[in-house]
Amino acid sequence: MLSPAAFNAFLKTLEEPPHHAIFILATTEKHKILPTILSRCQTFDFNRITVEVAVDYLKFVAGKEGIAFEEEALNVIATKADGAMRDALSIFDQIVAFSGKNVTYQQVIDNLNVLDYDYYFRLTEAFLKEDTTNALVIFNDILSHGFDGSHFLNGLSSHLRDLMMCRDAQTVNLLEVGASIRQRYMEQAKLCDTEFLYEALKIATNCDLNYRVARNKRLHVEFGIISLSRIFTEKKKYLS
Repeated sequence: MLSPAAFNAFLKTLEEPPHHAIFILATTEKHKILPTILSRCQTFDFNRITVEVAVDYLKFVAGKEGIAFEEEALNVIATKADGAMRDALSIFDQIVAFSGKNVTYQQVIDNLNVLDYDYYFRLTEAFLKEDTTNALVIFNDILSHGFDGSHFLNGLSSHLRDLMMCRDAQTVNLLEVGASIRQRYMEQAKLCDTEFLYEALKIATNCDLNYRVARNKRLHVEFGIISLSRIFTEKKKYLS
C-alpha cells in the first residue's frame, strides 16, 4: 500500500494520464486509498468464491486430468481454501501428488490435518444422551491424533452452528458442505431443539474465547465438554 504522500503524487498522473495507459489498482484494503483517488476510479468489488463454485471448478479440472475423486474430498479442499480459487487448485495439486489419480476423503483430511466430521457428529450424539464419559473419550482420541484444543473448539462451534442452520429450511443453504454431509446434518438437527443448540453454542463459544488464557488447557476443554453433556440436567434443575 502506498503512503499518503505517494498517493498524492500519483493523483496528478491519474488526473492527466498518458493516452496509452490504463491503471488497474488491486487491493484488499480499499478503505486506505484516498477518497480523491477513489473518486476517479471505477470500482469493482470481488467476493470470496463460494465452496460450491470452487468444488464445481475442481471437478472440471479433475475431469480434464483424468483424476478420480470423492465429492466430499473436493468439498474439504474448497473449504480449506477459504474462498481463494488459487489456493484450492494449489491444495488439489498437492493432494494429487500425494495420492495419485484417486483423491479420497480420507487422504484429504489426513494430508490437510483436518478433523473428520464424524467426530463432531459422535460428540453431539453423546451430548444429547448426556454421555459424558463417551464425550471425554472422543476428545482424548482427537488429542491423540495431534489436534489441539483450539482447533477442536473452533470445529465444534462450527458444527453446532451448522446444526442450527439446519433447523430452518430458509437457512439450510448457508451450509457449505457436500450433499452427503448435508444430509447427516439434516438428520442430526431433527434430534436437537433450538434451545439446546443455542445453549451448546454459547458454551462452546465461551470455552473457545477463554481457551488462550486458561492455564490448564486440557482441563478447560474437558470442563466445557462436561457442561455440554449436562445441558438437559441443568435445565431440569432450573425448572424444578
